[in-house]
Amino acid sequence: MPTCQRLLLSCFLTGQTCEGNCGAKLQSCSCHPTCISLKNCCADYRDYCVEIFPYSGTIFGGTDFVVLHANFNQSSQIVCRFNDNIQTVGYVDENSRGHCISPLLYETGWVPFQISSDNGTTFSRTGAWLSVHTGKLDSGLKATMDNSTKWQYYGTPNVGGTLSMTWNVSSVRAERVNIELWGYSETGEPYSENWQAKWEYLYSLARDYPNNGSFTFLPKPAEDGFSEWELGSIRISPSTFPDGIWNVNAMWSEDHALAWHLEEKFRQDSAAWALDKCVAWDQLEEELPNFLSEIIDCPCTLAQARADTGRFHTDYGCDIEKGSVCTYHPGSVHCVRAIHASPKYGAGQQCCYDSTGAQILTADSIGGSTPDRAHDWGSPPFKKPPRVPAESHWLYDVLSFYYCCLWSDNCHYYFKHRPSSDCRTYQSPTPGVVFGDPHFITFDGVSYSFNGKGEYSLVTSADKQLIIQGRTEPVNGTFIKATKLSAVAMREGSSDVIEVRLDSSQSRLEVLRNQKTLSFTEQTWMDLKDVFVFSPTSKNVTVMFPTGAGVEVRLAEGTMTTTVLLPEEFKYSTMGLLGKMNGDAKDDLVTSDGQLVLNQSNPEDLFSFGGSWAISNESSLFTYDSEYLLDTYFYAPRHDSSFVPVFSVPDNPDDPLANQATVICSGEGSLFCRYDILVARSLRLGNATRVSYQSHISLVEDLEPVVSCGWLSPPKNGKKEGTTYLQGAMVRLSCDDGYNLEGSKERTCQKDGQWSGEPTSCVAITRKNVRNLAMYHRERRPHSWRNRR
Repeated sequence: MPTCQRLLLSCFLTGQTCEGNCGAKLQSCSCHPTCISLKNCCADYRDYCVEIFPYSGTIFGGTDFVVLHANFNQSSQIVCRFNDNIQTVGYVDENSRGHCISPLLYETGWVPFQISSDNGTTFSRTGAWLSVHTGKLDSGLKATMDNSTKWQYYGTPNVGGTLSMTWNVSSVRAERVNIELWGYSETGEPYSENWQAKWEYLYSLARDYPNNGSFTFLPKPAEDGFSEWELGSIRISPSTFPDGIWNVNAMWSEDHALAWHLEEKFRQDSAAWALDKCVAWDQLEEELPNFLSEIIDCPCTLAQARADTGRFHTDYGCDIEKGSVCTYHPGSVHCVRAIHASPKYGAGQQCCYDSTGAQILTADSIGGSTPDRAHDWGSPPFKKPPRVPAESHWLYDVLSFYYCCLWSDNCHYYFKHRPSSDCRTYQSPTPGVVFGDPHFITFDGVSYSFNGKGEYSLVTSADKQLIIQGRTEPVNGTFIKATKLSAVAMREGSSDVIEVRLDSSQSRLEVLRNQKTLSFTEQTWMDLKDVFVFSPTSKNVTVMFPTGAGVEVRLAEGTMTTTVLLPEEFKYSTMGLLGKMNGDAKDDLVTSDGQLVLNQSNPEDLFSFGGSWAISNESSLFTYDSEYLLDTYFYAPRHDSSFVPVFSVPDNPDDPLANQATVICSGEGSLFCRYDILVARSLRLGNATRVSYQSHISLVEDLEPVVSCGWLSPPKNGKKEGTTYLQGAMVRLSCDDGYNLEGSKERTCQKDGQWSGEPTSCVAITRKNVRNLAMYHRERRPHSWRNRR
């Protein structure tokens, strides 16, 4: 019986239920996400394995989302339970659709939930909710603080008056609302078991206020000790609920420093108040563990920072693509953050760069790179400080910046504990790439083509437990004897399995997590289990693993260009179609049974080499959710030996595409370009191959190692000119009036990582110094000059 008929037959077998079985493949039907496209779902799949809209919202909670497809009665009493322990009260709307309210959480990522329609007696429906970091949430999904700079400096000299905020009226289902202030704090001894995070209702700014989308008020110092809360957020919620009730439909402002409600003492002399806070923070930092030694070093250049996408990602507060509005880093044009928090302390790294591409250090500028005791994006296991997303970072790294730098002029305290790391120990990752029909450039730079049809191992690393697999399919049907990469699937350790593949139209990339399609319509960044995924457009996907391995997938002309970036720690541990990463190109191409390809220019040998890396059903990470995929890959040999590609570029001067191929394809990589035009019969594909090749060469250049000599201090009682410390950079040194310079006036960073010349010092000019200096110069005059006297 054909596969399609086998699958359709199961649609009628509805004797089993998805209640309590979501994600499972049952004997007679399926509750697995693939059942929709395979048409073998159990009859009640949609009712119990629910989809929701919207699927994401702020970690602060309050988002009203509707349960799609499932059936509810008007008499249903809905309770929604998140993470098995947090309950919110839902409702049934006038169209008999069930609704849940997302709760206040201390974590980001996908949070499982269950739904009860009998007031919490049984929870039969299951789904997942995406909890999003406040800084990554779309601005339309939170209340906007008008003139945020005024909120930031409120109470400091010449900053006062009214404050205003606006919000989307439809986000709060009520005619009248309460406007409440909530505060965040952390209690207990840092890094101990009793260190706890706490969100708490403080007081209301307005009650029973019209839900008209705007609110203006004149702040005053908080009473009853509430001014001790220095971090918080404003919540707009229905006035039908009592003050401060948890987990109700609401819209929140950004979390922010509560300058506008601090005690009267702050308004009377904000600089003195802030200095006291700064000094207290300085004393606390002296007692806390040193986290600086375990964070990753910064890339040396802006080009490296933007290219190292497995370990660093754009800091949304200073983004060159969005105009470089760098409030906390003046003078910078772009900053990046280390993607993963440090293992023990959950610390973060931030690296900032100027318009020349050089890293800015805090020893030179207030706008320099700063490490963070608490990673801004948090880190698993979340919930406990300092791993609470955003809020722990505010308490330990941002408020202290306000105390020492924004509200007073005492940044030296801050930078003593948050010094920039330079890049002397930074090591660039190594890229390998698959592109076109398909062509490969290994980690050690070997270029070759392999046009097998099947599913193959691109990279495996037993040491790092990294697996990356690729699927190829014929170009434009079965008549052209060439293939292209159509899907990649990957996993590291026990992470979620991420698959990126061409959709049915061949014009978009589809991302799957554990064989279920992910939607990026609401969020471009997703925190998943031991992996992050970033997809700013339907043609760009970046996958980032805890080891620092990164996978970039780009779509062009119906083909996937897949770049794998591996840190130095992967050296000597990789195998697969992208070769051994060990700096030796001669041993890159080794079959799965250990045989070295002796002639790397022989296309038949390369074809045998590639076929040896076919995966098995047992090792496959791919999703088979269509008749085509089942019949072509799952039930068939993983390497189709009957598919014999064209091995070399046709040389036919009468080919109408030959002249155009010559025009389009030139320089290095031209052979790949010509192959894709003359074999795949596509000028556009050939041009895309040319662009992909050139992009890879540019990436390799951007990631070239750079020598740094490290920060060079100005002499005491002197100054320096120059704040770049990479090979070839020169720093000029001089002394203040009344001082003589001893040592080198100019020092250059050498290729060995050492500064040329001698250390420089500035010596105060005295009568004795002047007399000795005159005698010194007199003795050094030529004899002929002295004789003339």
